[in-house]
Amino acid sequence: MIETAVALSNAEEATSVEKLPVNIFGAVMGIAGLSLAWRQAHVVFGANALISDAIGIVATGVFAASAVAYIVKTLRHPRAVMAEFNHPVMGNFFGTITIALLLLSAVVAPHSEYFGQWIWIIGAVTTLGLSYIVVQRFLTAKEDETNTAPPLLIPGVASLDVAVTGAAMPFDWAREVNLFALAIGAVLAVALFVLIAGRLRHFHPVPTPMTPVLLILVAPFEVGFLAYTNMTHSIDMFSSVLFYFGLFLFLVLAPRVFRPSVPFGAPWWAVSFPMAALSIAALKYASVQGGWCTTIVAALVLAAVTVVIAVLFVRTLVIVFNGKLLSA
Repeated sequence: MIETAVALSNAEEATSVEKLPVNIFGAVMGIAGLSLAWRQAHVVFGANALISDAIGIVATGVFAASAVAYIVKTLRHPRAVMAEFNHPVMGNFFGTITIALLLLSAVVAPHSEYFGQWIWIIGAVTTLGLSYIVVQRFLTAKEDETNTAPPLLIPGVASLDVAVTGAAMPFDWAREVNLFALAIGAVLAVALFVLIAGRLRHFHPVPTPMTPVLLILVAPFEVGFLAYTNMTHSIDMFSSVLFYFGLFLFLVLAPRVFRPSVPFGAPWWAVSFPMAALSIAALKYASVQGGWCTTIVAALVLAAVTVVIAVLFVRTLVIVFNGKLLSA
């Protein structure tokens, strides 16, 4: 009996909620982004609106499950949460929570304008607050160059998402908040992208298990495209440059990321939102510019991100049920 109790205790320690990574909220970002992409596909290709709604329900469910699990972790292991928040790399992934809220506000809005607005307000406030904390930390703490990694972009991208999801908000003050967020996100994205590119050029590459985070480099350009065009209500030369460079960067990075040698884990969800943002941007670009070339690109990117997120979702369920997600 004693040996059995010890074995059970060791098993519980090995699969503790303490080991739940905050970057699991990246799954919500990717799935919610895919829902918005299929909503845009309804406009461009006449896709059934139920596809977007069904994916949106999955995104909401994943967020609820992740939030409950992380709240449990916070209550039981507050030191582990603080250590994760203060970590120079993992701390940036707390931005995935606020981005998830912003994206869910857009997912919910067509079905409940009231709830969509409140979710956006909560997401915008927490996003701007997190951006403030991250920039304070960035300017006051000296870090090793190896910590200058693509996840540093997440809080900046989060600020851009305020403008992406809030452009249609009816409040008198919403436009100024969106401009404020766009300014923060745009300048941070440029500054941090240059630093990260320099690190990747002059120092050791990111560890193999973290290779998927390289695709985060695509997000500022495609989210920037969406934020800018949502605010200006047009696609001009500048926004086109943002879209096409993001597409080019994806084509450069994808062969480095999608390799059998990269082990599967929670970091793989880092590819989902940049691809979803690229898909939404491609669909929006095709809907305005027209032409068979842009339409084909939009269709291919939508198909690719749908397959990738479906595979990630299934493989994540496997490691959730076999305990590997929470194992040491």
